[in-house]
Amino acid sequence: MSLNDIPSSERVHIGFFGKRNAGKSSVVNAVTGQELSVVSDVKGTTTDPVTKAMELLPLGPVVIIDTPGFDDEGKLGELRVRKTKQILNRTDIAVLIVDSAAGLSETEHQLIGIFKEKDIPYIVAYNKSDIAMKTDCASNEIAVSAVEGNNIYELKEMIAALAKTDREPRRIIGDLLSPNDLVVLVTPIDASAPKGRMILPQVQTLRDVLDADAMAVFTKEHQLEATLKGLADKPKMVVTDSQAFAMVSRIVPEDVPLTSFSILMAKYKGFLETSVAGAAAIPHLKDGDTVLISEGCTHHRQCGDIGSVKLPALLKKTTGKELNIRLSSGREFPEDLSGISLVIHCGGCMLGERELTYRRKSAEDQNVPFTNYGIALAMMNGILKRSISIFPELAEKIQ
Repeated sequence: MSLNDIPSSERVHIGFFGKRNAGKSSVVNAVTGQELSVVSDVKGTTTDPVTKAMELLPLGPVVIIDTPGFDDEGKLGELRVRKTKQILNRTDIAVLIVDSAAGLSETEHQLIGIFKEKDIPYIVAYNKSDIAMKTDCASNEIAVSAVEGNNIYELKEMIAALAKTDREPRRIIGDLLSPNDLVVLVTPIDASAPKGRMILPQVQTLRDVLDADAMAVFTKEHQLEATLKGLADKPKMVVTDSQAFAMVSRIVPEDVPLTSFSILMAKYKGFLETSVAGAAAIPHLKDGDTVLISEGCTHHRQCGDIGSVKLPALLKKTTGKELNIRLSSGREFPEDLSGISLVIHCGGCMLGERELTYRRKSAEDQNVPFTNYGIALAMMNGILKRSISIFPELAEKIQ
């Protein structure tokens, strides 16, 4: 996999923030070495977030985000400020650009407060130091000049130093396997499947199987029975697309562990236990309750779409209740969850860890149960305990 193939969800997200005309876009262009953002002396040139996936040495693959001025005015300005706040929910490292001549104002102090509240590591870069030099910089501050290129290299070094380097590499499935284990991966190909390619969780799972020196066999759900009969030995595990749980669970012998790509993604993204607890709310849903079904990506919804068709139908069948289904996709996750009784989220393969954590915590703070597609589907198909049996401590909590 080349650097260009690394999904945005696996890259460090670096956001540049500040007031209008502080030189955010100029610094972004200087740091990236590209004309990424339009530069002008006119205040408010950047009207929408500008995002670019790229390689930034010495850090590696990153996503650079240039944001509108946080002091923007009027109704449009309010919308831009709101969009900037949303960007913060997926920012791993924040760079606050300050006009050296003006110094820190109430706006910059407000941003710093948000960085601290969201536990985002940040750097304060005093731009235009060729005009007004700041000499008393703290350890997380630096004086730069986008025009002259002063201390731009040093700024990049500071950004790289803030990236998390002490975290153990996360595994999707590799930590559950031994060398030469065989895993069967069930991947339905229906109207909602992307043309000519596999979806990201399937690709990532396969790569992690291979990284564990294990082996994988791909099959469609209608060929699973024949696939299992054709194997000399029972597989170590069967992983299926969650929407095929009902059929696959009838085929796979009880003594063969069964789980789904979505459940493995919940483990990988760090919200598996939350999802299991959240699914317990499904049997208690009442007539008129609202369920938010949220996807991290945007795609054209097909007739058999899992989020807008299959999940709502199974919810109605399982609960016997008339529920209100609300849908969200992409970056548009509602801040206000009042009136929502349950959030069912996709596996989050297209979302960074910080953004998915924000969504989970947002639900938690508003006392709204939060689960994911795989866990919800396993629960409604009566196989939740079986589908998480590969996590014994968690499975023991299921009645």
